[in-house]
Amino acid sequence: MRIRFTHRGSFSNTEKFLKKFSDKDYRSMLSRYGQTGVLALQEKTPVDSGETRSSWEYKIEKTSYGYSLSWYNTVMAGTTPLVILLHYGHGTRGGTYVPGVDFINPAMKPVLEEISNDIWKEVTSV
Repeated sequence: MRIRFTHRGSFSNTEKFLKKFSDKDYRSMLSRYGQTGVLALQEKTPVDSGETRSSWEYKIEKTSYGYSLSWYNTVMAGTTPLVILLHYGHGTRGGTYVPGVDFINPAMKPVLEEISNDIWKEVTSV
């Protein structure tokens, strides 16, 4: 079985559309979102000493597909980030269980919605 594809015209409009996206400075946009996420996470992080709350950071990485934005906390409990134990809960040395508190998802939901809305506006305005 053969499939044949033919076309007439050019792809210049498509190329112009895609070129507009490749010329954008996404790093500064992602940096703004990164800082917004850090502030949201700091606000919602449970406080004991305040160390975990003040230890949120973000990272922007160039990937083969574009850019990646991630948030992380630098406070460790052994080899595990402390926020993971706070979020999901953990056992103690005395054999009891400390239930987790879902603070990450409620903190990040409005930030991720803002990112999604802004990206949609960006795509549809070109």
